[in-house]
Amino acid sequence: DDGYLPQALLNYLVRLGWSHGDQEIFSIDEMKEFFTLEAINKSASAFNTEKLQWLNHHYINHMPAEEVAVHLAWHVEQLGIETRNGPELKDIVKLLGERCKTLKEMAESCRYFYADFSEFDADAAKKHLRPVARQPLEAVRAKLAAITVWTPENVHDAIQGTADELGVGMGKVGMPLRVAVTGAGQSPGMDVTVHAIGQKRSLQRIDMALAYIAEREAQA
Repeated sequence: DDGYLPQALLNYLVRLGWSHGDQEIFSIDEMKEFFTLEAINKSASAFNTEKLQWLNHHYINHMPAEEVAVHLAWHVEQLGIETRNGPELKDIVKLLGERCKTLKEMAESCRYFYADFSEFDADAAKKHLRPVARQPLEAVRAKLAAITVWTPENVHDAIQGTADELGVGMGKVGMPLRVAVTGAGQSPGMDVTVHAIGQKRSLQRIDMALAYIAEREAQA
């Protein structure tokens, strides 16, 4: 329930009371090969959550994404997230694996890829959806809308091209865009994030962000 892969739990529990030199990560075959009763620790073992999370993070990023996705699916279902109209879960594993230590955390972090939101994170919007962000968002929206072959590379070119044309750093385009399409201030790289969210949904969310900015301008 806490989002640990069976392989990580097994590795952790075996290593909890037994050692083989300084090696921390063992395949099942290695456990069978190296395990001996003589190597069992005589001292009492202490549970270390940080170490278990470290192991779990390793397995999330080193197991085939398809296998991790099978376990992730249960956690996503528990949150009531419908994944039919979004990226495959194996792609979510690849996108969020470096950022998440547990599958539960990954499931909680992937909602914006599948479900629309009605409001932006207040702090992120206050900082990045300001009137000065209107021009970059309008410009990048036009370039994203013009893409005929929706690939991460073409999305990247649209974002980079916007920054180049406006003569601003990528952050001036990327951060407002990130808040617009995810609703918050943190995500993987913008090219892969926008690509995974999809063209139609990304454009709709940028429109919502532009409406938010227009409302701020009207209140100023």
